[in-house]
Amino acid sequence: MTTTDTPLAMQLDALRVHLAGLDENIVDLQPMPDTGLAHGHIWITRRNGMDWVARLPKQSQMQLDVEANLDFQATCYRRASTSGHTPALHGRLPIDATLPRGGLLVTAIPGRTARLPEDLPGIAKALAAIHRLPLPASTARPPLASAPSPWQAMREEVLAQAGYLDALPPELLDAEARRHIDATLASLDGDSVPAASIDAHRCLISFDAHPGNFLITPRGKAVLVDLEKCRYSHPGFDLAHATLYTSTTWDPASHAVLDPETVVRFYRQWQSRLGADNPLTDDAALLATRRAMWLWSITWCAKWWNLHRRERDALACGEDWSTSLSDPALISHVADRVAHYLSTPIVARVTDEFRYLRHHLVMETT
Repeated sequence: MTTTDTPLAMQLDALRVHLAGLDENIVDLQPMPDTGLAHGHIWITRRNGMDWVARLPKQSQMQLDVEANLDFQATCYRRASTSGHTPALHGRLPIDATLPRGGLLVTAIPGRTARLPEDLPGIAKALAAIHRLPLPASTARPPLASAPSPWQAMREEVLAQAGYLDALPPELLDAEARRHIDATLASLDGDSVPAASIDAHRCLISFDAHPGNFLITPRGKAVLVDLEKCRYSHPGFDLAHATLYTSTTWDPASHAVLDPETVVRFYRQWQSRLGADNPLTDDAALLATRRAMWLWSITWCAKWWNLHRRERDALACGEDWSTSLSDPALISHVADRVAHYLSTPIVARVTDEFRYLRHHLVMETT
């Protein structure tokens, strides 16, 4: 399966032509396994040993057109790479008939997939390095979003996706699971104190920090390799995405079920790297963002279920979940995960964890 309507052989040929004029060190191009809904990847072996990866978009999860999507992602890599824990950007592939969505060239990271919980300290270190980056002046933040109220922006995203819950069949989302989800949705309008803290303090975040997006180098360094959703918001969204059940069991290669004590330890490791006096480390705000990130994930599941059967959209449309863009095995995996996460036992499991974290992450420190 290719990342566009162009046969893979033609994509590789087109890539060779573009790279020939860009770099004389190219030795070989090898397609990488199709593991993501938004990009295809090709490993580029270079004679000097400093390999690249070509990231070829299938769509834009930010609902951007082709040109804006490449600009946005290039900005994500340029800004996050100064942390030392993401790949560097090396170039941009042109948008043309052979690569109709263009692409980016980034540093290839030799390494293994994350193993949990043993790699959580490294992931905490990597995220802290990104979150410690200096906050640019508001005028220098575009094209990355920096909403006046990060909490309200997240609330609006969640509620927009929650509209897809009503269209799910009862065999996928039963009344008990829906009751748990609705109760957590109601919490978005709850305590104003965490919301005020979230809105007052922000930094660069990835907004896609699930463990499957990290590679661990031979020296044990965690590198966040997938950057396409960065924004200026609260880091609690990243910490949640790294440790929620819906994240740690998403990717088969990094699959793990974390106990609540391990989650608390991860948060404390991240907090220690930012410093206890850093306002970004407020426990109540971290718990509120965790609930919101789970709601975003579970309502995304509803959205995907409703949209993935549609015909492929026109190229100019940014967001496209149609199955024709990805390998059937990947689509089958996503469908399995979506059904699992919407099931009553798993929804109840996550909401029970929130009660534990409220006591052991927040109440014990107040």
